[in-house]
Amino acid sequence: MMMKTNSERKKKKSRYQIARRWLIFWTLFIGIGAVAGATGMLADPSGKAMGMDGMLPYFQVLPLADILYQDYVFPGFALLVVNGLTNLTAAILLFLKKKSGVVLGGVFGVTLMLWICIQFYMFPLNFMSTIYFVFGFCQACTGYAAWIFGKQEEFTVDISDYPNIGTNSKRLVVFFSRMGYVKKQAYEVANATGADVYELKATEDTAGTTGFWWCGRFGMHRWSMPVAPIEADLTSYEHVTICTPIWVFSLASPVREFCRQASGKIKEADYILVHHTRGKYKSVAEEMDNLLGITRSANISVQCKTGEFRSCE
Repeated sequence: MMMKTNSERKKKKSRYQIARRWLIFWTLFIGIGAVAGATGMLADPSGKAMGMDGMLPYFQVLPLADILYQDYVFPGFALLVVNGLTNLTAAILLFLKKKSGVVLGGVFGVTLMLWICIQFYMFPLNFMSTIYFVFGFCQACTGYAAWIFGKQEEFTVDISDYPNIGTNSKRLVVFFSRMGYVKKQAYEVANATGADVYELKATEDTAGTTGFWWCGRFGMHRWSMPVAPIEADLTSYEHVTICTPIWVFSLASPVREFCRQASGKIKEADYILVHHTRGKYKSVAEEMDNLLGITRSANISVQCKTGEFRSCE
């Protein structure tokens, strides 16, 4: 018996596309600005036209200053290559929806930060250098966010890959999953044992970025999160496997609520704990024991990073 299917996944706004658009903005903003600045330097290497001639003495602290920094020819080419053409290339790749554009866009944000660090070394503290360091930081963070969101949205669980689910009426797998990672673990074990599958549904909004922070609030306070009425007859199963994510180093709030409601109804259980660290989370398993009023038969700790799983046993 299959109680919940993968087709019930809710359509939601793509966080990857939002981050990608912001990354396009940053690459164009930085790239066009760098090309414009480099063009001004190369058009007038003395720097007088741009009011930068008084800044040349500050370049003398750099290596090979007597060769490379007597005018703005080399700095102009360096700016064009390091921050101009690179960011425009990343922008083109992003427009073409290439994954490499996301990676390069984030990397070039770090490049800008390193470029500004050289300016911090040369010049007294000033607004322009500081604000462009912040821009580089924002670009790098946006690139990282786009990469993570892309990985998350590419991750899917196809029920057709698990034909044995529901062939053993004596076993049940219960799980809660925001992104699908715990769901995959639940389907894997259900397919291996033939168990039925039951997905817990939180009544709170747990989807997307706002859902992430909302869940973090519940996890931080170790609160229970209300779940939809449990339709499965837990007393009819000889063994129940509970798959749960870890929230802020503790039991996920919807699973905590499930364990409270399931107390005294489950005969035998084991747990699968899915998280991003390399911990074993024995305290979480002990909390589940206490809430359910049983002693688990087994406990498996699984590390998951962007859809790749690794046992922590």
